[in-house]
Amino acid sequence: MTDTATKAPVQGPARARDREATAERILAAVGEVLARDGFVKLGVNAIARQAGVDKVLIYRYFGGLDELLRAWGDSGRFWPRVQELLGNDPQGFLALPVEERFALFFERFIDALRERPLTIEIMAAEVAERNELTAILEAEREQWGEEAARTLAAREWAALPWLPGVTMLLVAGVQYLLVRSRKIRVFGGIDLHTDAGWEQLKASVREMSRRLLGSHTAS
Repeated sequence: MTDTATKAPVQGPARARDREATAERILAAVGEVLARDGFVKLGVNAIARQAGVDKVLIYRYFGGLDELLRAWGDSGRFWPRVQELLGNDPQGFLALPVEERFALFFERFIDALRERPLTIEIMAAEVAERNELTAILEAEREQWGEEAARTLAAREWAALPWLPGVTMLLVAGVQYLLVRSRKIRVFGGIDLHTDAGWEQLKASVREMSRRLLGSHTAS
């Protein structure tokens, strides 16, 4: 009786930690399978094998493949959350002039994607594959874009009708160059395999932001 009473309180937290660790392995396995095999071969069995778990746990913890992919997309593993790009001082970031916010956001966006090599592989796979699973991640990014716009420059977005298009071109351009960098080193004279090359691109975005947005202030 005494031994059982002593051990019982420990089992609950231990089980919770085990469940959390298993869920983390499953989420990590999603990206690994996607990067290696693409969307066509993504399935519960493949993810379970990669994670080293029984596939029953995927259904128990996440509900199914679609729900798992949504959870993975929302976890920040695939795409950087807006809060991540705001940094450790969100209020300080949002207090910056719009041209500074815009430039700094893109600098952090570039860094965040470069730190996610699996994401770059998955973006490359998306170019060749289109199905209900790719649509889930596309929807996640559309929501991300709406949140980023509201957070980054909501008033400027409404006042400057050309700004959404320019932002979309920059977001798409960063993704394209990262995908291209998998197979080529130099694009347009810029070395995409070096920090210096990407710093050059960041400097270009900063100068563009200064020239386009420097004369505009939120009313």
